[in-house]
Amino acid sequence: MADEKMGVDIPDSTKLSHWDWSDSPALPLKMAILVAPGYQAVDIVGIHTAFGLMPGVEIHLVWKNTDEVIGLPTFPTRPTTAYADCPRDLDILYAGAVAPEVFEDEETLEFLADRGSRARWVAGSCTGSLLLGAAGLLKGYRATTNFQAAHLLPYAGATRMPGNVVEDRNRITAGPATGGFEIAFRLIQDIYGDEMSREAILQAEYAPKPLFETGTPELAGPELTARARAHTLQMVRPLEEVMLRAGARLGTAAVTA
Repeated sequence: MADEKMGVDIPDSTKLSHWDWSDSPALPLKMAILVAPGYQAVDIVGIHTAFGLMPGVEIHLVWKNTDEVIGLPTFPTRPTTAYADCPRDLDILYAGAVAPEVFEDEETLEFLADRGSRARWVAGSCTGSLLLGAAGLLKGYRATTNFQAAHLLPYAGATRMPGNVVEDRNRITAGPATGGFEIAFRLIQDIYGDEMSREAILQAEYAPKPLFETGTPELAGPELTARARAHTLQMVRPLEEVMLRAGARLGTAAVTA
């Protein structure tokens, strides 16, 4: 049928097929996204949005229990699934930045290590990459995180690599903010194919055009980068401490900042 006002052809609604992947052998797809105290919503909204629009995808927002947690900046959230109730075999295990104390929470590290040992994909953005590393999931892998904390990756036994997204076998890590979207589009490509990934990018109208080309230290230059590092120093120092202890626990060699 045609829309006379718009002057374009619109297919009969009964024949619409976009997002209809009910015959896909990949479904149902099981994903767990960590929602822990101090988590940064910006790190998970991209992947949650991209996969959450798809039918047949089970998204579990996981924490120790389903009590409300507070994200950072203040973002009250209620997890949907306790660790004990999360599916054992996941297609995707994903973590973004969380509070430093979570890096030494034994129950969380055990959960990540267990589910990550079997997951089809283990993914992390921002310092979520370091958290996966603290759980032993990046030992011997290439990885990245946000530039303020990338020097800590060797404490997890990982090799720091340049670029906003780094993929090594079934580990995929990225920087903050847009990294969650970029991981999602790559995983959609792997699971559903190139065309679905292209459409997911279009559905999100993902075409970043920043006001200023300062989105990496290389683009920003040394003065602005130094200022940004100074502004986040109080956030990074606790991570340095917990990753130093993680390195000792994991038996990994690391360079110091």
